[in-house]
Amino acid sequence: MSQGFLCRIDELDDPGSKGLCVEIDGRLTDIFVVRRGDEVFAYLNRCPHTGSPLDWLPDQFLDLDRSSIQCATHDARFRIEDGMCFSGPCQGESLQAITVRLHDGAVWLDQPGRV
Repeated sequence: MSQGFLCRIDELDDPGSKGLCVEIDGRLTDIFVVRRGDEVFAYLNRCPHTGSPLDWLPDQFLDLDRSSIQCATHDARFRIEDGMCFSGPCQGESLQAITVRLHDGAVWLDQPGRV
């Protein structure tokens, strides 16, 4: 299994988010990471409702108070910790999680693929 460096945790606001393009299963894939405290969560940058990207500006995945992930297309809201939609047209559906890990202050993709 290959592992790829994504970013340093101190590059992310708390809470904050960052979009990245990584190789997963031989294909370039848009993902994003969200920091909240000492935890980092990662998801495919794809809304379960329409398949569209969630960000409206680069690295802008959170709502104004930075308490949830927000889809820029139709304002669906997702919990940071598990990607579950709690408001909007895809309520009850989830973002697709990407496995990452923290090590020595860095965020790593922890599945086959590379940055």
